[in-house]
Amino acid sequence: QVQLVESGGGLVQPGGSLRLSCAASGSIFSINAMGWYRQAPGKQRELVAAITSGGSTNYRDSAKGRFTISRDNAKNTVYLQMNSLKPEDTAVYYCRADVYSGSWLYYWGQGTQVTVSS
Repeated sequence: QVQLVESGGGLVQPGGSLRLSCAASGSIFSINAMGWYRQAPGKQRELVAAITSGGSTNYRDSAKGRFTISRDNAKNTVYLQMNSLKPEDTAVYYCRADVYSGSWLYYWGQGTQVTVSS
């Protein structure tokens, strides 16, 4: 079994910053891509940013220049530094990891709420 545990969400004013963390644990041989997704009420879940085991990254357009994804492979942890937050960034943020533990499967975290409001 593999578990992903997220932390770091909360309420922040527009223009503020938050740092999300997601730690993977359990029966893990290897992790390929890790990513952050978000889902706002009434909307589909969307990719925010992703990072490969080698450090290659990609971002949705609205996150470029404001968000930074990084990872610590030794700790099986992925981070999302979010700066210059806007009300439209409000959503539940989920991490996802593509894990090899005998076969390749992807796992989701439980989600962490990010609310940007004055």
